Amino acid sequence: MAVVTVIGAGVIGVSWARLFADAGWEVRVSDPRPDLDEVLEGTAATAVPDLAEALRGADFVQENGPERVEVKRELFATAAQHTADGVVLASSSSTLLPSVFAADNPAADRIVVGHPFNPPELMPLVEVVPSPSTAASTVDRAVEVYRQLGKLPIRLNKEIAGFVGNRLQRVFNEQATYLVQQGVIDPAELDVLVRASLGLRWSTIGPFESRHLGGGPGGIRHLAAHVGAAMTFDVGAPDPARNDEVYAAVEAAYGTGEEAYQRLVDQRDRRTRAVLEALARTDHPDGTADTEAVR
Repeated sequence: MAVVTVIGAGVIGVSWARLFADAGWEVRVSDPRPDLDEVLEGTAATAVPDLAEALRGADFVQENGPERVEVKRELFATAAQHTADGVVLASSSSTLLPSVFAADNPAADRIVVGHPFNPPELMPLVEVVPSPSTAASTVDRAVEVYRQLGKLPIRLNKEIAGFVGNRLQRVFNEQATYLVQQGVIDPAELDVLVRASLGLRWSTIGPFESRHLGGGPGGIRHLAAHVGAAMTFDVGAPDPARNDEVYAAVEAAYGTGEEAYQRLVDQRDRRTRAVLEALARTDHPDGTADTEAVR
């Protein structure tokens, strides 16, 4: 049985643990938190607080530590020391460049970012981001493992701050915040608007394909020359000093605390599963799954 060491037992790490366990891997989770056994209840993962011990004999490593360079450098130094040559050392980092936390690491050629979208056990995407030092075989192996887990790994050609998914999210979220600050729309209504338009559209086709179809038979060039030519308005930018107003409005709409959080998580996961199952039935009526990586 293949062995994976999951470093970090936060929300992302525990989700990875469940995903690997469901795929038949032996899962070891390492984290210094005192409630590690409790956190892992129901995951079929083994708690191994000592990181060096958790790493011995691992076939794959998925790191989920804090988003701090010095912490990741320390974790990956330990991982390099206690794993065999050829073992992929992947990070779930959503912001840090692999070249930064892999700097001066003797196993830099084995280090790669495998950035999931939350929660990893449900969301298909994993962004596979190499540093200039990452070996091609490392990227290939990471893609292979994520495919085996039923994920859709996307290889980025090179590293860039925020990768791709979070760069797009940042721009979108800034405009959403600006519109709420300007009194154009309330947070809950903006969420409904997105679910009933862009979110629904982008769950079936991406933005470039959408634009290409929006131009009819003339495609994206026709759209750019007509509707696109009128998109000249100033989009504005949010005022960071007024962010608290937006946060308060979001909290008023959705609630705060453990009970509200769990209710929203359950609703999100239920809806996400429904969308994924519907898409699978539509695209693959024979029951097969499409997990081909997109380059």
